[in-house]
Amino acid sequence: MAASRRTWCDEGRTHFEYIVVGCGGIGSAAVYWLAKRAKADVLGIEQFELGHHNGGSQDHSRIIRLTYHDDRYTKIARETFQTWHEVEKESGVQLVYKSGGLNMSRRGEADLIMENYAKAMDDQNIKYERLDSEALMKKFPQFEVDKDVISLYQPDAGLVDAALANSVHLQLARGYGASILANAPVIRVLRNDTGQISVQTTKGTFTCRRLVVAAGAWINQVLGSVGVHIPVTVTQEQVTYMGTPYIKEFTKDKFPIFVYHTPGHDFYQIPVHGNAATKVGADACGEVVTACTRTFTPNAELEKQSIDFMASIAPKFIGPVVQTKTCLYTMTPDRHYVIDKCDHVGFSDIVFCCGAGHAYKFACLIGKILSEMAIDGQTQYDISGFTKNREAITNPNFKPLFQMAGDSANKAKL
Repeated sequence: MAASRRTWCDEGRTHFEYIVVGCGGIGSAAVYWLAKRAKADVLGIEQFELGHHNGGSQDHSRIIRLTYHDDRYTKIARETFQTWHEVEKESGVQLVYKSGGLNMSRRGEADLIMENYAKAMDDQNIKYERLDSEALMKKFPQFEVDKDVISLYQPDAGLVDAALANSVHLQLARGYGASILANAPVIRVLRNDTGQISVQTTKGTFTCRRLVVAAGAWINQVLGSVGVHIPVTVTQEQVTYMGTPYIKEFTKDKFPIFVYHTPGHDFYQIPVHGNAATKVGADACGEVVTACTRTFTPNAELEKQSIDFMASIAPKFIGPVVQTKTCLYTMTPDRHYVIDKCDHVGFSDIVFCCGAGHAYKFACLIGKILSEMAIDGQTQYDISGFTKNREAITNPNFKPLFQMAGDSANKAKL
């Protein structure tokens, strides 16, 4: 018992069947799912302290939803709810809260985006409701919107408690015997003389048979040493928490999450959870940075933009700013995930994921997928739309488009 209080790692051991680099949302889930099957043959390596705020997986809440604009997501969305439920059942800790969710826009501004969301749900028999402005305000009187605002309402959406989920994944993994090594940046990955994968860190060198990389904004720093480069853009994003005096009207049992589509970007909102504040942000609007050059200083203009937007559609949502906090998005040019192996450079024993700045809702499922790819060489889930062998990843001239379903908005203008 005393040893487990001192460290999360099996001290002195240097070889594991499976190593996971990165213990954020996706990485912590991979450690958990691997440990369920491989027990003590799993090591998770984190370059910072556990629960740090340097990447993209921290904070009280993240949106979870069945609603998506593309069936590569909607066809696995139900499974992500199921995997979260399995973790909740095993841990006894609630991680997912269903508040219902909306996709919203102003008629004539993002019609094709809205129809793509509707079609993707129709294709997977996901039930939803179309609401005009009157029906929206009747259902949720907290809104005060113009008559041309339209919505799609899906009752299964809600939020995941991100920081809590990461901790639960790792603690359950430890219960199966996994080791977790924190504050150990990876220096290099290579194949040693015995054919094993060697992971060199600032706290020593560890070897494994299969490696999982879920390193977020540091993905190319880790994969680069085996000759893999994923074209990503890292941005510093932010969310603002506000101290509304009308707390009771914006709790998660009274107010839904939503994504509001505009011609240039999307706003999103999450009701009260984890503190007494409301939460709003603008998706993919931050400055381009690197993991090393980012700051933790919020952008005052983006903060005002988000607050003004919420004031225009739900005035009681607004209150004094409690906190505006930053995080990192690591986005592929087409804003879709990459879940694949490094087989093209002779490392089929390395699997990796880039979550493209919107993967937390799928983190538990992606962790399971990565564990299956590492152990079995393949996964039972359809990830054919997330391979590295697509134009956005292979064509250096592919023009990035970071707004979710933004290609639909462009087509709508033609």
